[in-house]
Amino acid sequence: MGFDYYMNPFAEWIGWYPKEYSREERVLLNKLDILILFFACASTWTNNLDVGAIYNAYESGMEKDLDLFGNRLTYLSAIYWSATTVCQIPSNILVTMFPAHLYIPFFEIVWGCFTLGTAFVQNYQQLCVLRFFVGVTSTPCWIANVHIINSWYRKNELGKRNAIYYITYPLGSMIAGYLMTACLNLNGVGGLEGWRWLFIMCTVITIPISLIGIFTFPNVPSDIRSNFLTPREKELAQTRLLAEGFAPSRGVTKDLVLRAITAWPTWCFFTLAGLFWLTPYPSTTPYLLWLGDIYPEDKAFVNNMSTTSYAISIVAAMFFAFYSDWRGKRWDCLLGSGIVVLVCNIMLLVWDISTGAKYFAFIALGFTQGPINVVIAWFAESLAYDLEVRSVAFAIVNISYCLAQLILPLCVWQTKDQPRFKAGYIFVVICSVLELLALPAPIWFEHRDRRLGKNQVDFMSDPTSVNFYGAQRDIETYSADAISGSSVEKKELAEVSAQEVDDTKLDVEKL
Repeated sequence: MGFDYYMNPFAEWIGWYPKEYSREERVLLNKLDILILFFACASTWTNNLDVGAIYNAYESGMEKDLDLFGNRLTYLSAIYWSATTVCQIPSNILVTMFPAHLYIPFFEIVWGCFTLGTAFVQNYQQLCVLRFFVGVTSTPCWIANVHIINSWYRKNELGKRNAIYYITYPLGSMIAGYLMTACLNLNGVGGLEGWRWLFIMCTVITIPISLIGIFTFPNVPSDIRSNFLTPREKELAQTRLLAEGFAPSRGVTKDLVLRAITAWPTWCFFTLAGLFWLTPYPSTTPYLLWLGDIYPEDKAFVNNMSTTSYAISIVAAMFFAFYSDWRGKRWDCLLGSGIVVLVCNIMLLVWDISTGAKYFAFIALGFTQGPINVVIAWFAESLAYDLEVRSVAFAIVNISYCLAQLILPLCVWQTKDQPRFKAGYIFVVICSVLELLALPAPIWFEHRDRRLGKNQVDFMSDPTSVNFYGAQRDIETYSADAISGSSVEKKELAEVSAQEVDDTKLDVEKL
């Protein structure tokens, strides 16, 4: 018998395909990874590439060409984040109403056009207008894709898939640095500066990727829009989520926002995720500006070296994701990350340390960016009982990130204070302490819900949920297989006897 990719021991060992999964479920999971993760990752990568390009362009000639003196770079950042913050909740309500395979690519094409326009701006005022519209049109990308990804996978799959998705952020920032270095060689070609070519190249990459989503993205499990999945695979995709406790769609109702606001995971993870986003911030723009200060004449080195913190965050994201999925718990890796981020931010607050120590602190802070995908997976699990609430709550939680990016550069990370940023480092040290203090809250609420039996999806006694998916025929069989830990489907269909089917049904009735 030849090698079977879906049944190979290595995939089982790393937990990509858990050992108890049947071949049928592994084939489905592989398809979902290709259909969902490929476009979601590619679109978010281009989003981060386009949005982050302005910082590399600033260090590579835009500052002088457009007179971005004083805090003008900070104001441009504030304009972008103001626009995207306002659009968060409306965007994720709309993605539950319209097919995601059309909704997300449409806005990606539009923001690609605004990115192209940035290459031809002649003054600061024109750049402000374009940054506003880039903020509006790029909103659905990250937050809508997060909602889609966390609507398709079981709990022991979420950490790894969220990690794969998360690393598109540092990859986008890394590629922007490398691309800017390459575009410096185009300086003067076509009468354009090298930084202008960066925005042109970003658009050339963005538009084709958006078209892929129209043909491949499957939407959500309750409304599958994919010709790449068979009817049986669509049914299996739905029933396995029900067996895991993920409720099907209820539709958008008048009390949707109220349900989202009053759910404890919303405000609990709003705080926790916000802190985990805030505390490693020095590894991003402050790190780049510090490099620009100590190596003012070597723009290529600055652009390339600034990617090191992003590179380490990719390694960290995968490590923490596999570890937390293996452990079945999320909090312990967040605790370890919180301790590291506190130490590193204290080092940078002191500032009077060696250059090597500063390098270590900046790069180690990049490592602490990795666990944010674990927070997202934990958040999705805590709201498994309500798909629409989960979508809106994702938007609310992401607002904490947007507000931080909007307000903090205006208050504690002002460009004129570079590279010392004393106020910024005082702030992140305080946040690092609060991060550790906030961690026990979701643990306590989860224990309380389990003890009281709250927010649990009992699909076996709720036939309406099964009927909604149209998956009534196989939900009981799948459930019995998941509960027993066996995998009847590993056998060939012809070998499954009528008696075995009857036994499985009998087990379900007893349960």
